[in-house]
Amino acid sequence: MLSSVSERHAALALWENDVEWVQAPDVHYADPHVEGAPATTYRARYWESPVIELDWAARELIPSWNARTPGGTWLQVEGRVADEGGWSPWFTFARWAEDDVAGESPITRTSVPGQSFEAGHVEADSWVAASGHEFDRWQLRLTALAGASHEQPWPDVSLVAAVACRMSIDPDEPTSTPAVGRGHEVPVPVHSQRLHVDSFPHWDDGGQSWCSPTSTTMVLAHWGLAPSPAESAWVGHDTDPEVVHGVRRVFDRDYGGAGNWSFNTAYAGARGLRAYVTRLRDLTEVEAFVAAGVPLVVSVTFREEELDGAGYSTKGHLLTVVGFTAEGDVISNDPNSHRVASNDEVRTVYRREQFERVWLGADGGLAYVMHPRDVALPTAPVEANWA
Repeated sequence: MLSSVSERHAALALWENDVEWVQAPDVHYADPHVEGAPATTYRARYWESPVIELDWAARELIPSWNARTPGGTWLQVEGRVADEGGWSPWFTFARWAEDDVAGESPITRTSVPGQSFEAGHVEADSWVAASGHEFDRWQLRLTALAGASHEQPWPDVSLVAAVACRMSIDPDEPTSTPAVGRGHEVPVPVHSQRLHVDSFPHWDDGGQSWCSPTSTTMVLAHWGLAPSPAESAWVGHDTDPEVVHGVRRVFDRDYGGAGNWSFNTAYAGARGLRAYVTRLRDLTEVEAFVAAGVPLVVSVTFREEELDGAGYSTKGHLLTVVGFTAEGDVISNDPNSHRVASNDEVRTVYRREQFERVWLGADGGLAYVMHPRDVALPTAPVEANWA
């Protein structure tokens, strides 16, 4: 049941091209996902963000990063939070590389399960505070790891960010009224996840659950950065192989899925976009992006009767908002395509008030912001949730 009181706090902190590394002791790591993998020694260096202070209590922290990891290198992404009782231990969001062990990565890309503390727990891509332990300070730490040879290059990090948030919506509160996005539509190519049902089932049950990388692929294609035929030739078939390429590079081994939010924006970042996860407060903020020519990937949860025209129910689904009708309804590239295996069924118009409720409800306005660095974003609000 949604809270009867609306709270829409979301604050993004972002560092770009100013990561200053500190040398650290060598790290010995044996990949637990590779049978018989020996402990390997890596040179290490780390960066810690400044402590970010909030004037409200946050319930969630979601990190983002854009990086390239040359063969043999990887990143560890950590965070910690504090309330009036003091700091939590450092917890791990990710062990990440842009490729996988079948390609050029020395480690398996994964979140780390089993991290539960009195203050809260890590839920794949997010820190979720325990009741009574909402936090008002937080900090990130990145550790870059490279092979023992000093000829081995380091990971190249171009962006680090995190959004702290406290979102709850009164279901009886009126939805937003149409604004600057009316009549705008960004021409984003369409891809249906349904075309991949039962293919590559070892990656999150095939196309059944590929909404996030399929949506990310649509945005990459819009900006001309989707994988080329040569890059995706390993897929072995001609049915939108760029989608499968994306699935492989966002797959989270311990989570067991392709829907890790941070891994999807990290994949877009590795392909050249400026990309991060945030939470937006209503559809007028989405409209500002669309009016600026920037499509967004957003997360929704709904029963079939709550979103007319969808043709399915979902406990969590990613789709792309590409525009708004003249009346302010939402134009979406929905990769679930009414459960029909056809790219012709991807573009869908959803009623504004219904869409805003199923987006702001359980999913709290979650969005992927992914754009070229030379494409300006709209002006951020005072409590900035984008930059």
